[in-house]
Amino acid sequence: MRSGFDEIQKQIDTVAMSKKNVIALVDCDSFFVSCEQKVNPELKGKAVCVLSNRDGCVISRSREAKKMGIRMGLPYFMAKKEFPKCVYLSGRHDLYGEVSKEVMAVLKEFSPKVEVYSIDEAFVELTGLERLYKKNYTEIGEFLREEVMKRVDIPVSIGISSSKTLAKLASDKAKSMTGGVYHIHKGEIIDVLENTEIGEIWGIGKNLTLMFHKNGILNAYELVSQTDTWLNKKIGIRGLEMKHELMGEMVSPVDTSVKLPKSIQKTSMLSKFSSDINFLKNSLNYHIHRACAKLRKLDAKCTGITLMLKTKDFKSYYEKRIIAKPTDFELEISGIIFELLDKMYNPNVLYRSTGVILDGITQNSEAQLFLFSDNSADEKKSRLTKCFDNLESRFGKNIIRTGFTPD
Repeated sequence: MRSGFDEIQKQIDTVAMSKKNVIALVDCDSFFVSCEQKVNPELKGKAVCVLSNRDGCVISRSREAKKMGIRMGLPYFMAKKEFPKCVYLSGRHDLYGEVSKEVMAVLKEFSPKVEVYSIDEAFVELTGLERLYKKNYTEIGEFLREEVMKRVDIPVSIGISSSKTLAKLASDKAKSMTGGVYHIHKGEIIDVLENTEIGEIWGIGKNLTLMFHKNGILNAYELVSQTDTWLNKKIGIRGLEMKHELMGEMVSPVDTSVKLPKSIQKTSMLSKFSSDINFLKNSLNYHIHRACAKLRKLDAKCTGITLMLKTKDFKSYYEKRIIAKPTDFELEISGIIFELLDKMYNPNVLYRSTGVILDGITQNSEAQLFLFSDNSADEKKSRLTKCFDNLESRFGKNIIRTGFTPD
């Protein structure tokens, strides 16, 4: 017999009666592949894989590719040898970003509260929308799924429940269902928890899974059966939040505020191993431009600038500079990156990849005023960066690139 069943069910019923929250997780199916099929309908129904930077490995698979047995993360050179009939495509992340905006725009028309969680996922507050749409919540999910497909041509799976964690579990179930929508009601929660392995819970990685297994906790039901004191001792407040979310309480509500990333990272493999410093600089300029464009899009600046170099034998080296005055100006950042490169560069080493990391990110509205700032120079920088962004907006990404003069 299940330990503490009556008590747990009572707690679930209490939450359901006092807080009638309903939340959906909308998850785009095989998103990168779906974007490619949207712009090239001839790919629909075929085994298709999208590859990572420099065609390193598989990062997205169509349903047909999954049935074929192609694994996520499989190196391209192995995939094309084992599965030659599959279509392999280089990733086009600018395209995926634009399609993501289209999907999110549809979601925001349906609900005033949408939290964009990632490029292909969003939490949508549904509480109270039954009256507006004159449908139950499952029907609202089905209607929303149909609208995204009709207007954006992207298939989505939708999980619905009373908390983000349960909605995530529901969306995982929805992916294997014909209708693509699954609603975990309060009466189903315990059955779902008993059939959910610890490692399947959103937010639990390998280390936590091992810890729970060592303590004899193998599924979600056994997790919520633990006392708050035990969970708090083992993993802190995060464990308590996880327990209550699994029991149907919306501990983490839908948050519509725009969150700044902790860092912006732009890295990629080189087209060939190289020790040519000018070749490395051109690669870095590309990363700097993309990172700065994202900063400006966020209306933000950074104070931390890091250079990353990876050698042919996979050794990684990092060098960081902190600046006093935040910036989003790529010529300023490239000057710092090239100084760091001069310190790190070894002409006798072959490099396989380069990268730029920007952190210490703050919103422009929160930036401190500097007493000795050169306002004239700042204004010139601002005009130049706006010119970059306007050209790209009009003519497409990477239409303009910063350069340098080799010694």
